[in-house]
Amino acid sequence: MLFHYHYWTPYLEETEKFYEKQGFKVYQRIGKYQGEFHSFDPPLDWNDFRNKEILFRIIEMKKGLVNITFGMGKRVKFDHIGFLVSKGEHDQVCKKAEALNWEVKINERRTFITTPYGFLVELQTHKDVVDLKRLASIKRLKIMTKRKGLEDDLITLFGTPLGSIASSVGEKMGLEEVVIEGLFDSKAIDPNGVTLLKEEGI
Repeated sequence: MLFHYHYWTPYLEETEKFYEKQGFKVYQRIGKYQGEFHSFDPPLDWNDFRNKEILFRIIEMKKGLVNITFGMGKRVKFDHIGFLVSKGEHDQVCKKAEALNWEVKINERRTFITTPYGFLVELQTHKDVVDLKRLASIKRLKIMTKRKGLEDDLITLFGTPLGSIASSVGEKMGLEEVVIEGLFDSKAIDPNGVTLLKEEGI
């Protein structure tokens, strides 16, 4: 199940506030302050630390089965998408990725697969990354890549067509559009240029 996307952005506070208006909740903020990593989680808000020189590594927000993370970057850069899978599915996908000669990095918490399309695929087996009590889910997303073949390679990787992923070919790689069930607005553009659309009929 597609549940997640992550990017780097200089618009941290703006991005957080944008997704809050769509019903997302902040679960954690981790940043480096005075040479060490600290948590700036709620109930702290930006007024509590706005004037501190914090390099945020990750801000995590959730709404239902949707998990969005972003960290500080000098420019907007789409980094990865994430799939919630079973242990068996995880192992099968990793084997297929290795057969494609894609780099696979497995650790205790999550696995990252490096694709030739400029972004990573995360495999996640821990269900606490989503909020099962709230209604929302990613139905589809569209990624611009510099080369063709993404959908076919994902079929190879997962063993089935993924209707949740579409791609276009352009001059730069990036996340273009996300369709979310449970979104408040019918259409909105986040501070990083990503178009969010509400699933029709929801």
